[in-house]
This record gives sequence, structure tokens and C-alpha cells, in this order.
Amino acid sequence: MNDTPEIQPPQLAGVIGHPIGHSKSPRLHGYWLRNYKIRGYYIPMSVRPADLADAFKTLPKLGFRGLNVTLPHKSAALQLADTSTDRAALIGAANTIFIKPDGSIRADNTDGYGFIQNLHQNAPGWQPKDGPAVVIGAGGAARAVVAALLGEGVPKILLSNRTRQRSEILAEDFGARVEVIDWNRSADAMDGAATIVNATALGMDGQPDLPFALDAAPRNALVTDLVYTPIETPFLAAARARGLQVVDGLGMLLHQGVPGFENWFGQRPEVDDALRAHMLE
Repeated sequence: MNDTPEIQPPQLAGVIGHPIGHSKSPRLHGYWLRNYKIRGYYIPMSVRPADLADAFKTLPKLGFRGLNVTLPHKSAALQLADTSTDRAALIGAANTIFIKPDGSIRADNTDGYGFIQNLHQNAPGWQPKDGPAVVIGAGGAARAVVAALLGEGVPKILLSNRTRQRSEILAEDFGARVEVIDWNRSADAMDGAATIVNATALGMDGQPDLPFALDAAPRNALVTDLVYTPIETPFLAAARARGLQVVDGLGMLLHQGVPGFENWFGQRPEVDDALRAHMLE
């Protein structure tokens, strides 16, 4: 008779994309695993789109508890999941999946959650109901931002994108509180805005800057950028120079990882100054 207790395998999670080398998620989750002394691993996996369905079938058999999902798999992950949260269905993409004990997969999207938590943490006086928001961009990140702002009670969203048709599709999905404005009217739309969001890649290292001045923005407006490389984009620098309150995009990355880590590893992680410093090293 063998009385040796069974050794439980380490807890497994990871991030899936193609390519995957750019992802900051392994650094983020690896820090939390070490900080909380959890016996687990967070594994980056490069999977081609043609192999994603097979990967989703295999991962539960290998003991994975869930994954983060990055480009180009966010839409496909939602379609492959057995169930999804309302917010993932509304956004039309998944960035987090949970693998249940029976092997079924539930898709979620925590980008909007991360966006809102970042604003509340770094601009504690921000009141989303104080006035309209201007959102620049109409891609997947913008959809998450629009959904989150509407959920927080923003009375109106003025949506601008270089390709107007993409803005119109997004606005149609979210209803009357979202109004499309022409790209060349974006600067004027900031007059009276309480919240101004860049949800495009403009301003990122290697990309051109946003072509808008902030002269019309009220002095009490909050300006935030989803880009975090560089940590202070030219858009945020211009806002700061005008005396506006700014919030950079790094906190959104950090906060969006919280729900997944808590589900996979059983510990709700903290987003604090030490974590931020680690991610900026």
C-alpha cells in the first residue's frame, strides 16, 4: 500500500497569440506568481490562426485553467468558446478565457474593466457622469472603451475614426448615446468634453502622432491614452502642458489582468506602485 500523498501539479495559465514575443502579460503574471509565492506557470504560446481550434481542444487536457488572448485571435476565441460573458459578446472579442473543470471554455473581455479601474485608481476625482466623452478610434479597443464608459453612466460619447464607416458600425451597435463625428472635427468635439480617450495606435513608438490640438478641451477634462509605449505619448504631453489631468495606458494593461489571475490562481492580485515600477524596468 502506497501512503505517499499525491503531489498536485502546478497551476497553468498563459497567453496565446501569433506572434507572441511582444506580449507584456508573461512579465505581469510572472511578477504576481512570484510575489504571492504561487506554485504555477504562465506560458506564452504562439499559435497560428489555422491551429487555434485544435489548441482550444487540447489545452483543457493539459491542465490549463485559462488564457489571455491577444492578436489575431480575439474574435476567433469568442466564437470557439462554449459560453461567453455579456461584455465579451457586446464587444465582439475575448481577451481572457476560463477553462472550467469539465473542460468547457468561457470567454470574457476584461479590457473595459481594466480601462475603468485605471481611471478610478489614477484619477480618483474622475466622475464619468460629469459630461460627454470623446473617443478617438473604432477598433476592438475602442469598442471595449465605449462599452465601459456607457456602463459607467457617461451621458454621451462622440466617436471619431479616420474611416467614418467603422465609427458608424460601432455606433449602430451601441445605440443613441454614441454619436459619430467627422475625423476633421475631432478637435472641435473636445469642447465641453469631460473625458477624452485615444483608443488608436497613433502616438505609439514608430507611429505618427494624433493630429489634433487640445485647445478646445475644458480645463477640468481628463485625457487618457491606451498607448503605453512610450508611457507619456505626445498626446498626453500636450494635455499635461495645458494643465489637464492625464492618465497613461499602462494601468489598463495591469488592471485587465486581475480577473484572469484571480480565477486561474485563486489570489486577487494588487495593482500597486511596485508592480508599475517592475513593468517599466
